[in-house]
Amino acid sequence: MSSRSNILLLGAAFTIAAGFAQAVPDSDSVKLFRDSSQSSEYFHKSYGYAVFPTIGKGGIGIGAAHGSGHVYEQGKRIGRVTMNQLSVGLQLGGKAFSEIIFFKDKAALEDFTSGHFEFSADAGAIAITASANVSVGTTGADAGSSISKTNAATVGEYTHGMAVFTIAKGGLMYNATVAGQKFSYSGGSRS
Repeated sequence: MSSRSNILLLGAAFTIAAGFAQAVPDSDSVKLFRDSSQSSEYFHKSYGYAVFPTIGKGGIGIGAAHGSGHVYEQGKRIGRVTMNQLSVGLQLGGKAFSEIIFFKDKAALEDFTSGHFEFSADAGAIAITASANVSVGTTGADAGSSISKTNAATVGEYTHGMAVFTIAKGGLMYNATVAGQKFSYSGGSRS
């Protein structure tokens, strides 16, 4: 494939991803995760979390994902975070999803908010069902998938001090993973 074709494919992937990313209030997404039996307990046992109401992901051979959200420390919003992801491989289509990252303790939160953070190759997410009209796919090597809220496979524990959950909002895409997601944090100074 020529470099011009690669640039066109990358541009198309970014356009698809940006098209899916629309403004949704944090509170709407947080409510979905609080109402899910798979993630609700993490609000009580985590030091903080980052919530992305909408992440758009698209790809035609080369994929891109983008979303923005906020970081919360013990229930208080402390800053803004942006996520970008590039990938190359077998992928076609686009999708939108919400994502939440729970931080087990202050050290995990500080690692994430240190400026620029990236999920390693072993990062996985748990795909959950928030309601009957939400479609779900698996995401990552240690992901669970579910057909309904009541029979969801919960494999969630903290990995490197973080637990990640996603809820599909729409679209169809082969290949959905959190590995390689890069985060840029801006907010108050960390003490």
